[in-house]
Order: sequence, then C-alpha cells, then structure tokens
Amino acid sequence: MKHNFNAGPCVLPRQAVEATIEAIRDFNGTGIGLLEISHRTPGWEKVMVEVEELWKELLKIPAGYRVLFLGGGASTQFYHVPMNLMNKKAAYLVTGVWAKKAMQEAKKLGEVTVVASSEDKVFNYIPKGYTIPTDADYFHITTNNTIYGTEIHTDMDCPINLVADASSDIMSRPMDVSKYAMIYGGAQKNVGPSGVTFVIVREDVLKKENLPTMVDYRTHFPDNSMFNTPPVLPIYTMYQTLKWVKELGGLDAMYKLNKEKAGLLYDEIDRNPLFVGTAAKEDRSLMNICFVMAEGHKDKEEAFMEFAKKAGMVGIKGHRSVGGFRASTYNACPKESVQALVNCMQEFEKHV
Repeated sequence: MKHNFNAGPCVLPRQAVEATIEAIRDFNGTGIGLLEISHRTPGWEKVMVEVEELWKELLKIPAGYRVLFLGGGASTQFYHVPMNLMNKKAAYLVTGVWAKKAMQEAKKLGEVTVVASSEDKVFNYIPKGYTIPTDADYFHITTNNTIYGTEIHTDMDCPINLVADASSDIMSRPMDVSKYAMIYGGAQKNVGPSGVTFVIVREDVLKKENLPTMVDYRTHFPDNSMFNTPPVLPIYTMYQTLKWVKELGGLDAMYKLNKEKAGLLYDEIDRNPLFVGTAAKEDRSLMNICFVMAEGHKDKEEAFMEFAKKAGMVGIKGHRSVGGFRASTYNACPKESVQALVNCMQEFEKHV
C-alpha cells in the first residue's frame, strides 16, 4: 500500500477522484464528458453556484465577500493583489520562499515594507512582536509555509486590510474570514488538484480604476467566475472535495482530525532519538511536518529514505532547498498513513 505525503499536488479524497472520473465519462447524465462540455451547460452553471455556496458555508464567509475561481495559480496573485489593493505602500511578513516571492512582485508595483522576516534562521519560526504600519494599504501574510513547516495558527487582529496566501492550510481549520480583506491560494493542497486558484475578497476594498480587464477582480463577479472559460476539471474535483469535507462534519471536525494526525507524528519525532523537528515548536505546521536526522545520525538519511520507500511512503523527501524529510498531512491524508509512517520510523530505529 502507498501512503501519499506529497506536498502538492497531493492526496485527494477517494470519493472526489471517483466522482471526477465518472464525470469525465459522462457529466450529469448529458452523455458528454466533463472535459468536452460547454461551460454554459446548465448543469455546469449549477456546479459553479454550488461550489461557491460550499465555500461560504464551510468557512462561514460573511456578507460582502465574493469567492472567485481563477487560473494562474497563487503565484499570479502575487501581482494581482498589489495591482488591485496597493495605492502607495504595502507591508509584508516574510516567513518563507513564497512569502518572499509575493513581496518581490509587489515591489515592482510600489513601495513595500518588510515588517518582519524569519530568513535569519532559515524560516524555521514565525516572527513575533512586530508593528504593522498603519499607513500601508494592506498587510500580507502567508499562513502556512510548505517548505519549512511553520504556520500562523490564529486569525490576527490587523489595523489595516489583511491579505493572506492560505494555499496550504485553507479548509484545514475554521477561520474568521471577517478579519481578512482577502484570502487566496492554489487549490492543490486541501481543496482540489492543481489548475484553479481561489480568491475570497471583500468587495468594498476594490476601488482602483483602469486595471487590465483580467486582473480586476470585479470583472469576474457578475458571471460566477465565468467571464472567460473556467478550469472546469479542477473546479469539479474541488466541488466534490468540499462535499466530502461537509460530510465529515465541516471544518471543526477537519481541524480535530488534523491536530490528531500532526500530534501523532510530532510525538514520534520528539521521542525518536534518530530524528529532530526543524520548526520552532510553537509554530509547527499541522500541514507540513518537517524533520531531519538528529546529530550523530546524519549519515543515515539515505538509508531511512530507502527504508521508508520500501514501506510504501511517498513524497517524504524534504524540499530541495532544505533537505531532510517532509510529511504533508493535508485534509485527505488518512490517519492510518500517518500511523504507518510512525511505525516505519520506529522500525528503522530498531535496525540502527
């Protein structure tokens, strides 16, 4: 049996995958496959309405916000955000590679203040005690850092518009959306396959005029993200994935399960003398669990990787920029897979 810990694209709920396969063969009884239908097909328009409703229901999104489904990935949003929200100045919290890339894109469009950074310690913690400049148009954070395994666990109070790249922890826990002006991310962690980007934006923050048509979020409001042809396949899988989340009991139940999975693996990392976690304990991610061989055992890294592969572990090699190991325990990663990895670590310990 294979246990999928890939950082993204990643494991998906089996029922979402099966429903998508069936829709590719025959969408909604039309006799035409999902990949071949017109996005103006009445059944498809219903999917677009219902998937937005699921987002609003699961995240308890208040009135005054819109949910968009766009192409281009979260990296495209790195410049869409400042183009829509920056007038003179923006503030960024730099907690990893993707946060840094978002900040660098914004610099091309205006003044940027780096409020704090954890780059001094290879992004292994979340900075604390910083001051958010109130003269900035918005404050940008990355809620979870897939490469380094750190996460901002609470929805902060912010004196200015708060913008979050939540690519890798969206739908993993309840969020107070009202504290954010905008939340965006790629779908390929918790809510679907790659190919679609979600944008949750408060309508009243969009005031700039004469933006390029496709960049202006308001372009996509009137027609349920169908100003141009939407990426129907990943949206459909997202739709099925969110139905699965709802069936499990919503985000409260999802959060409880995610804490259990992460706790199981972190407990083993802390117990096992062969391994050590890389992120500050108070900032450890529930989604991306990063660890390395402990001092005195560095020479065993390749041996453990090979041992884990033979035991069915997939995708646990750490990002090429940091090395070591990374187990991504997103929503659809079953607890049984996490237990299998723990068992693998314990078995390897016996052989050393």
